Amino acid sequence: MGLGRRLYRGEIDVDFVGKWRLWYSLSGLLLAVSLAGLLINGLNLGVEFKGGTIFSFKSSQASVEQVRESVLDQGVHQVIVQQAGTGGWRATTESLPEDTRAQVQSEISKDFGVPLDQVSIQAIGPSWGGEVSEKAWIGLGVFMLAIILYLSMAFEPKMALAAIVALIHDLVITAGIYAWSGFEVTPATLLGFLTILGYSLYDAVVVFDMIKEVTAKLGHTSKQTYSMAANNALNHTLIRSLNTSLVAILPVAAILFIGTTVLGAGTLKDLSLSLFVGMIVGTYSSLCVATPLLVTLKEREPKYQAIAKRLASTGGGAKGAKNSKKAAAAKG
Repeated sequence: MGLGRRLYRGEIDVDFVGKWRLWYSLSGLLLAVSLAGLLINGLNLGVEFKGGTIFSFKSSQASVEQVRESVLDQGVHQVIVQQAGTGGWRATTESLPEDTRAQVQSEISKDFGVPLDQVSIQAIGPSWGGEVSEKAWIGLGVFMLAIILYLSMAFEPKMALAAIVALIHDLVITAGIYAWSGFEVTPATLLGFLTILGYSLYDAVVVFDMIKEVTAKLGHTSKQTYSMAANNALNHTLIRSLNTSLVAILPVAAILFIGTTVLGAGTLKDLSLSLFVGMIVGTYSSLCVATPLLVTLKEREPKYQAIAKRLASTGGGAKGAKNSKKAAAAKG
């Protein structure tokens, strides 16, 4: 409770920018682990992408093992069983010939006392998944281009570059978690990935807008470097970012943990898991990746290099940092 009150009062001044080595090292480690998972395990693509057969039925007497054994007994090699709602079951297999599909349908009907016409069969070819993947890549490309254009016009190209790097950072880490965990990737997962982009962009825009406002006042006689001003701006938006993230994550967590575990709505897991992971990673990247990267790019400009050198020669940089912390405490 004490920490929360201090955050709200502005009494805490976290040196996000000054700890850039820590954030870069942590992000580098997460990216390396994620890429290793993608290379070693790859993504567990759902039937919508690689093709297959789906058997759906309702039975209050069935269990996961019983459904799996009933399907495997017909010579099927790969079976994924999911519970869909109350008493609903979904068994996904590799692509099966028509006679094998009929045998599996008949066996399910006999084992669980379900009328034959209530055991639905859905055969999906891989071409449909390829079309979905192509549209997803097109959507991702259009989204990235729109981000670059918008941020370049509303802010500046270096902010657009920092935001794009943060977005790629979020996507790779989220995909890596899917690769290591083995969770199935479905079209709903792709929708979750695209939603992550919008959420991460929103958080980054809020931070960048404050940074733009604060750093616009910097001149040759300024008592703060760009790094110090950007860090102050980031601290001013910290509680807003944390509140926004918490409010967004709570309903997604309810869908993920309550909807899929208690209510058995397995189809919600595909969307909610990607959102849950992506929102957490997106909050981290907007605070600890996008802003430090922006500062790294901006500090190379002659204007801000001159300010940094002048303050370093007079000791004003350390004094300015100390004064900014005192000002934050006084504001509280």
